[in-house]
Amino acid sequence: MSSRVFQSVILQMKDATDRCMGVADEQGFVIACSELALIGSHLEDMLPAMGEEREQIFASAVRTYKLLGAIGTRFDYAVFVSGDDAAARGICILAAVAMSEARINYEEKHNKATFVKNIISDNILPGDVYVRAKELHFTTDVPRVVFLIRQVEHTDIATLEVVQNMFPDRQRDFVLSVTETDIVVIREIAEELAPEEINQLAAQIETAIKSELGVKTVIGIGSTAYHLRELADRYKEAQVAIEVGKVFDTEKTIINYENLGIGRIIYQLPTTLCEMFLSEVFKKNPIETLDEDTIETINKFFENNLNVSETSRKLYVHRNTLVYRLEKIKKLTGLDLREFDHAIVFKVAMMVKKYLDSQNSAKF
Repeated sequence: MSSRVFQSVILQMKDATDRCMGVADEQGFVIACSELALIGSHLEDMLPAMGEEREQIFASAVRTYKLLGAIGTRFDYAVFVSGDDAAARGICILAAVAMSEARINYEEKHNKATFVKNIISDNILPGDVYVRAKELHFTTDVPRVVFLIRQVEHTDIATLEVVQNMFPDRQRDFVLSVTETDIVVIREIAEELAPEEINQLAAQIETAIKSELGVKTVIGIGSTAYHLRELADRYKEAQVAIEVGKVFDTEKTIINYENLGIGRIIYQLPTTLCEMFLSEVFKKNPIETLDEDTIETINKFFENNLNVSETSRKLYVHRNTLVYRLEKIKKLTGLDLREFDHAIVFKVAMMVKKYLDSQNSAKF
């Protein structure tokens, strides 16, 4: 961060007090100060006064300090004001507030990660993307892939650090915390990177989080973005991938938007239209009339590509028994699953029913 930002704040506050104030880095070197001669000097009293506890505010015999950006035992900068009395403490607190606000504003304007987060959150106008990208010397038209990592069952704040360690290049790859459970990774990739390699990278992320923290995750992958302005849409695709996966691919922990198939279409349909479709398909009897054994038979039949012999073998039943069951399904529903067109309609209907069940359960 530029010391000029801190210096600008100090100059604005200088007329309000006769106390010497400034900002020092984590080693105690002055980077901004109301007394220009002190800039670049070392404050010998800072680190001893701080001690091992590293309180947010502390004082030596000559100065009062307040840490900025303290995280545990780490900090970036410290605001200081001459004196160790109550007035010095009050001025130091007010100065720290002003410095923190200036720092936040600066980072929002000049930090690449903040810029990318604003893009995926739709917090920046499309026209401003070009301007800000130029200011940040950001390459706009390289391929990037968006991974949405969602922690399930329980969360751990250390997950962010684990993922950040996997992507150390802060100028090209971005790891962003968007909610308590969700982390977004925006990874710059080579154009020739195959979908299998992208899925493999997601698997590496999943494995690292599970092995180091024992946290289970579901990872949604958006299609490749070839320009910065596409990142918001790719992030939404990754969200859709997770939501559709919860309905139609409950066993999968890595779901690629490009592989969602018909489930993606069904997910975008209004529930009223889905209900109308089911009522039209199952005119004779509703799908609820099929018991669990019948549903299992149907699923196995689909899994084995409508092959009667192979399905009967997997179900450990005689071929004639399976034929009898299929005839029974035909009588109940009016659909003969041995006919390809009927099988497609039935398969879609089952997916629609699954989608409606998930929507109904979400209301409660």
